[in-house]
Amino acid sequence: MVELDQLKLELTGYKDTLKEVKDSLDVENKKKRIEELDMEMSGPDFWNNPDRANKLTRDAKNMKDTVEGITRLEQSYDDMLTLIELGNEENDPSVIEEVRSELDDFTGKLEQMRLTTLLTGEYDHNNAILRINAGAGGTESCDWAGMLFRMYSRWAERKGFTLEVLDQQDGDEAGIKSVDFQVNGENAYGYLKSEQGVHRLVRISPFNAQGKRQTSFVSLDVVPELEGDAGIEIKDDDLRIDTYRSSGAGGQHINKTSSAIRITHLPTGIVVQCQNERSQFQNKDKAMQMLRGKLLALKEAEEEAKMKGIQGDLKTIAWGSQIRSYFLQPYQLIKDLRTGEENANADAVLNGDIDRFINAYLKKKSQGALMNPTESADEGI
Repeated sequence: MVELDQLKLELTGYKDTLKEVKDSLDVENKKKRIEELDMEMSGPDFWNNPDRANKLTRDAKNMKDTVEGITRLEQSYDDMLTLIELGNEENDPSVIEEVRSELDDFTGKLEQMRLTTLLTGEYDHNNAILRINAGAGGTESCDWAGMLFRMYSRWAERKGFTLEVLDQQDGDEAGIKSVDFQVNGENAYGYLKSEQGVHRLVRISPFNAQGKRQTSFVSLDVVPELEGDAGIEIKDDDLRIDTYRSSGAGGQHINKTSSAIRITHLPTGIVVQCQNERSQFQNKDKAMQMLRGKLLALKEAEEEAKMKGIQGDLKTIAWGSQIRSYFLQPYQLIKDLRTGEENANADAVLNGDIDRFINAYLKKKSQGALMNPTESADEGI
């Protein structure tokens, strides 16, 4: 049958891509490493060092997920070939729709797996720590910050990741002034680093009685969760550490002890704070992790600036510039200014459907084709 032959031709066109992805992910060596870890984890002394045990357990799970993903793709490929052959032998047109559906699902999953091969940065596989800051604009910007936090929360749910709020300051009337949170999952930082920068919202303000269109800005900072010092030296004399009472959910102890920690790195002016953990020690440990991540990002920005001959404020470079505009009125359009990627379904995007923007960024970055996100890039849209 012509239709089945065309589907077979389309399917076999992905054979080399499937092999390339499998080789890039080093699946065979992952299988060997999984066997080694399974043996080690079955040992009686494995949990004597909880930190190391948790890391190895997480590593094993991530590798197993990768191997199982490739195995399912290979099985799906073989199953479709078999189904096409049976359909041709029996001259059964009813299998055409089934093959088409399975092929679409296969190509989508293969593309997603291929994108993980682009995550080659040293910290791409790490968890991510994010900070959302409302810009100027009072309640309007705080509401926009709350909308963005919800968007990333929904995205994390879609990916099967977990999200942990580290510190949050609510807006006076609505939304949030700032929120620090951690997203835990394989490649969380590799994906979310593409979201760093300034996010712009254009809409009819629900807080404006005159119903005027208003523009709001919110900045997003993304750093990897680091294990150990990651080569970042921090001197005690460079730190100012303040304690204060935690606020918000957490139990009665939250208002009775000054367990929240705020750390200021004096040479750079970077401030981090954490109030999520139950003890002052745990909050300080998490805050130091956040500080190391920010100092690492600053160091990388400085090195990149020197390579490009850029002069200026490193803090501005680290925060990034406007990367995406979200138009809600008088029409709906979300546009990424670095890749040109667009989506007219604003509701879906604000409910966490941002993979197409992340994927477009990874592809463009690997090709060295990212556009300069200037303010004029979306004029006239």
